[in-house]
Amino acid sequence: MDLTDRKLLITGVLTDDSIAFAVAKAAQEAGAEIVLTSFGRPMRLTQRVARRLPVEPDVLELDVTEPAHIEAVAAELSSRWGRVDGVLHAIAFAPEDALGGNFLNTPPESAEMAFRISAYSMKSVAVGLLDLLKASPDGGSVVGLDFDATRAWPVYDWMGVAKAALESVNRYLARDLGAHGVRSNLIAAGPLRTIAAKGIGGFDSIAGHWEDQAPLAWDLGDAGPVADATLFLLSRLSRGITGEIIHVDGGYHALGAPIAPPEVAEA
Repeated sequence: MDLTDRKLLITGVLTDDSIAFAVAKAAQEAGAEIVLTSFGRPMRLTQRVARRLPVEPDVLELDVTEPAHIEAVAAELSSRWGRVDGVLHAIAFAPEDALGGNFLNTPPESAEMAFRISAYSMKSVAVGLLDLLKASPDGGSVVGLDFDATRAWPVYDWMGVAKAALESVNRYLARDLGAHGVRSNLIAAGPLRTIAAKGIGGFDSIAGHWEDQAPLAWDLGDAGPVADATLFLLSRLSRGITGEIIHVDGGYHALGAPIAPPEVAEA
């Protein structure tokens, strides 16, 4: 895929096993110019892992709950590029007491934090960068990372609720950004062994099913398929697509029941 001269803002790069890192690497290899974001203590992690990319990108400070940070990033990118062709929203967080099977006992403050950081922030970033996205010649693209929120998963709890909110935010962004030529879509990725996944107690109780049951098979250590689909949505090839949720999960989401193991023929 040719992303020559595309200007992309990529959030969520913490380690080289993250989906955001895979997207950043693939985007550079396709010719895009990128900038990463981070803030606080994780900033050092992001700066360190940025050196492992083909071309070390700048890392801008961005706490998506702080309007002043979003304004500062918009000002910097306006000065640097004059436009933004695409944004990857790879930001999600829920406090420990909102995960791990504690759904009925989670305090409202923790549920609200999960919503604000994991869902509302996609709207905040899209609106904060709207003038720059409108300036993209082929129409700006906002892409968020999702995990199928149509089902209740073990241990996922209020993060699952936040992802359901993210899916709704995506639809409303598609409605309101379309008039500006800007599109909004999500990638519903299958589970991957990222640092974020490691923070969810009981993650293996979800992930193991994909390896066994996904029709196309699923490698928990390979973010490549998700990155490739994300690049498609960030490219001009997706210029007629908005409000969509593309599942990149080996086909697991399409199943109504587990696939029966193949019969072993008798010798």
